[in-house]
Amino acid sequence: MSKITLTIDEQKIQVEEGMTVLEAAREVGIEIPTLCYHPDLALHGACRVCVVENLANNGLIASCVAPVEEGMEISTRSSRARRARSRNVILLLANHPNDCLGCDRNGTCELQNIAYSLGIRHETVEELAGEKRDLPLDNTGPALKRDPNKCILCGRCVRVCEEVQGVSALQFSKRGFDSIVTTAFDLPQSEINCANCGQCATVCPVGAITEISDIEQVWTALEDEEKHVVVQTAPAIQATIGEEFGLEPGTIVTGKLVAALRKLGFDRVFSTEFSADLTIMEEGYEFLDKIQQGKRLPHITSCCPGWVKFAEHNYADLLELVSTAKSPQQMFSTLSKTYYAEKSKLDPKNIFTVAIMPCTAKKFEKEREELRDSGYQDTDAVLTTRELARMIKEIGLNFNDLADEEFDELMGKSSGAATIFGTTGGVTEAALRTVKEKLTGEPLERLNLGLRGIKETVIEIGDLTINVAVASGLANAAKLLEEVRAGKSKYHFIEVMACPHGCVGGGGQPLPVDNEKKDMRAEGLGSIDQRKYVRKSHENPMIEKLYKEYLGDPLGGKSHHLLHTSYQKRDKN
Repeated sequence: MSKITLTIDEQKIQVEEGMTVLEAAREVGIEIPTLCYHPDLALHGACRVCVVENLANNGLIASCVAPVEEGMEISTRSSRARRARSRNVILLLANHPNDCLGCDRNGTCELQNIAYSLGIRHETVEELAGEKRDLPLDNTGPALKRDPNKCILCGRCVRVCEEVQGVSALQFSKRGFDSIVTTAFDLPQSEINCANCGQCATVCPVGAITEISDIEQVWTALEDEEKHVVVQTAPAIQATIGEEFGLEPGTIVTGKLVAALRKLGFDRVFSTEFSADLTIMEEGYEFLDKIQQGKRLPHITSCCPGWVKFAEHNYADLLELVSTAKSPQQMFSTLSKTYYAEKSKLDPKNIFTVAIMPCTAKKFEKEREELRDSGYQDTDAVLTTRELARMIKEIGLNFNDLADEEFDELMGKSSGAATIFGTTGGVTEAALRTVKEKLTGEPLERLNLGLRGIKETVIEIGDLTINVAVASGLANAAKLLEEVRAGKSKYHFIEVMACPHGCVGGGGQPLPVDNEKKDMRAEGLGSIDQRKYVRKSHENPMIEKLYKEYLGDPLGGKSHHLLHTSYQKRDKN
């Protein structure tokens, strides 16, 4: 591709043809504020916060969509550009609710940060303040809530839902001052074909879409002397929560995470990686059984609740192919009120189970009627990474100075296979490590299935040739499923993660986020797998003990009752 020469703020530079002015400016370290722009989404150019001046004609252009041109002279700092940016932000603020202190995005709000960097003051905004919208909050949940009064119409949520997830649950409606982003037929969040993945929340620059919080419910349980509060932490959390305390993405803080949870008052601190190993055992044996019995393939993973709900809405005819194994969260919670209760001589009605998850769809999952095999609601509360960070900050813990501590023993030991559950391709690799060793006695080499899009590989297991595909993002999953539906699929094993990059890119992870940060998080998790002494689920001694003392065999009567589930067809529309 040919080079373009242009001048930005009196710096003559050469960049690739086809770049935007915004990208060119960032090449030389010049930051231009943006709101509707997101590096992982299609260009939109609606908010005009990124305007710069084209000195050739004194015109103002939106730098996020304007392509570079030969000989172009751009000023990002001219008085016209600066005034235009400030005026556009002020107009957004003039119709925006003035409740920053009570907003979930206080401190991570992009509109708030831009207003501060542009030197905009409250008095200036009040001079232009006009009628504010008073639209109802949609908090029907149970995973996400929408506040249309905070929406700045940037369209990021609409684009990510359509482009990345292929769901199109959100859309623009009406015109002018009445313009809103809403659901089809203005239905509440709980009644639409929504995966609850939370990707809309990760790209929203303000607090218009956020998770429904379980924080107060958890504080109440922790302060109840009759409750025995057990917490589990998902694999991805240990590589992401550090960002909330100023650490680089991918920094591993497992020991500090455990210490913080103990200081919050949890009675036992366990790892979801323990039940990830258990999921691998059940799902691996399920896949083996399908192969040996000649059952219909492909086998499709079930640990992602956003993907499962998407399938129930859109691919109900293929639900028989989805593994019946519960997710690690739900396996852990069931065992907390059965196995753990029995071992600890506790009444399960007094056990309160909390899951720390990277995912907003886990909040939906805990409410599913099928997931009560312990005799109670298996998971009582789900906190996202962001919610847990708020709790840690609320009690004034200096997270980075905490001394490392270890998970509690009974359900805290795990393998490296369980750790990589947190990244795309990790579930496949973990399951096939066990399958190959059980069938042949030979170890599986690292697959490195990548993080984005659709990845495929072929694995030789004895006389078997296993065609594997991994889909990251629901739009990619749909491509694979359409092939399966048409009878054209060559795959035997398909992994689906609703969120791009898997759990490290989950809807409950620290903000803001982009693909580069997700890559760093995934690398962090991979480093844990490499360091662990036990790297295969079937070699986890606590898993061996669990089957020997309590469950019996994988796929046996007791394990099938406690660790497997069923699905339901949902209205596609």
